[in-house]
Amino acid sequence: MAIERVQAYFRALHMEERIRVLEASSATVELAAQALQCAPERIAKTLSFLVQDDPVLIVAAGDGRIDNQKYKAQFGTKAKMLTPEQAETMVGHAVGGVCPFAVNEGVKVYLDASLKRFETVFPACGSANSAIELTLAELEKYSGALAWVDVCKGWAD
Repeated sequence: MAIERVQAYFRALHMEERIRVLEASSATVELAAQALQCAPERIAKTLSFLVQDDPVLIVAAGDGRIDNQKYKAQFGTKAKMLTPEQAETMVGHAVGGVCPFAVNEGVKVYLDASLKRFETVFPACGSANSAIELTLAELEKYSGALAWVDVCKGWAD
């Protein structure tokens, strides 16, 4: 299971105890915010895309939506989300628990600027009922993000 991979990843960093396994589902932004008792925008959702046959993850604030023009300017192609089957196979996590930690080799991770307004955010940890609270510096470090990008809309309106 993907959560076990993520737990092992954070165990090696002496951070496993920070993972929250929730009673309720956290598979959507709304459910995660409810379960964690935080504002929905602080949920760091991980969106999975295909860019020239390669899986790409974009971690964005819960209230951010992909802006197709910004995405195309950044990645040189139209935004094409992975199917649930592709996400599980290519990334290593099922939809609802997709996160930027303990992903399959070759998966590229980017962090969206929509997250920068928060001190801490809550990304999933490989299952539809898990999360971890991280500072932005921790998220950047532990996700192995290649760069910060600006590909979302709706959050600054």
